[in-house]
Amino acid sequence: MSKETRRDIARRIAIAPVRRAEAVVDETRELLHKSGELSPRKAMVSTAIALSLGFLCLLAVMAFHFPQYLTTPDLRHKYSVDVLRQVLLGGLLVAGGLSLANVVLGRRRNLNIAAFVLVLAAVALGGSRVPVGEFPDHTPYIGLDWFILDLLGSTLLFVVIEKLFPLYKGQSVFRFEWQTDMKHFAVNHFIVGLALLIVNFLIHHAFGWLVNSDFQRMVAGIHFVPQLLLCILVADLAQYWTHRAYHEVPFLWRFHAVHHSVKTMDWLAGSRQHMLELIFTRVCVLAPLYVLGFSEAVMNAYIIVVGFQAVFNHANVHLPWGPLKYVIVTPDFHHWHHASDDEAIDRNYAAHYAFLDYLFGTAVKSTKTFPEKYGVVGDYMPDGFIRQQLFPFRRQKR
Repeated sequence: MSKETRRDIARRIAIAPVRRAEAVVDETRELLHKSGELSPRKAMVSTAIALSLGFLCLLAVMAFHFPQYLTTPDLRHKYSVDVLRQVLLGGLLVAGGLSLANVVLGRRRNLNIAAFVLVLAAVALGGSRVPVGEFPDHTPYIGLDWFILDLLGSTLLFVVIEKLFPLYKGQSVFRFEWQTDMKHFAVNHFIVGLALLIVNFLIHHAFGWLVNSDFQRMVAGIHFVPQLLLCILVADLAQYWTHRAYHEVPFLWRFHAVHHSVKTMDWLAGSRQHMLELIFTRVCVLAPLYVLGFSEAVMNAYIIVVGFQAVFNHANVHLPWGPLKYVIVTPDFHHWHHASDDEAIDRNYAAHYAFLDYLFGTAVKSTKTFPEKYGVVGDYMPDGFIRQQLFPFRRQKR
């Protein structure tokens, strides 16, 4: 073998890892940025699961290292650290097992190498054995823990429900534009600390003068169940009129159109929301609850109810609701609100109690069982998280 041939072989060996790394980065970037349905064939679904779990496990390890900055104060005091360690260990095993199996079988090898590297990085940083000691409690924070737990919990719960009781049976979990909605989901969870800080500041300074301690004690003294039902009613009345304003005031519609631009309804669809709408709506809904002074237990229960319904009512789910559909908001009811069928425009505003729309004359009246299409009429909303956040501030065409 000549000296030139040996040099050429050595050069190729040296370049091979670089090219492999570039291929891994390119394919991962393509998966995260393109909008399109992922087919279960060719191991794309298992690859996406491995990548997602690997990334979440790495984030969880970072949260263990820096809990004072990466975890939510209201949640960190209620955690069982041992349970969280077991969940993290399980995620590492699943992500590592799926990615390694796909690499060995030669399926989507570059993407699965990226997933396995994420798992190795998480393990190298301590994995599920990172010690958690004492740390300051009143520090600026990002809701990384809330993002991880809510994503895992929502996926496990709502994907199962969607598969058991689907409205559209052939709809993929990784459907068209899921990447955009996942970015909305992530950002809205990461800024939870900043959003709550702004909301609390506005509520206390704008509505604090309305507080009457005697009246609040009377409200807080109501029995739990009727107080909870009253709390939901007050919140939904505020939600109804705020929501209706988004549709009937052109300037506000620019922001709300982002939420309505989703074309496929599932558990992730409700996450598509402009950040300023998120803050404004929370102020409008939470302000009357703050002024009326509902008890802490009722407020905690309300947060669970609104969190569940916000996801469930967008889900790809159909159940026989019977007369209950005229009382509470169901996926069938809220799907019509997102429809672009003529009879669905500016209808079904309620978030919890469907009877509000029947009371105010804004309930959908249609001979069709389900909507034919979803999204904004004209399909003018750009794809992509950044472009959708900037959309309300762009000059609107006549």
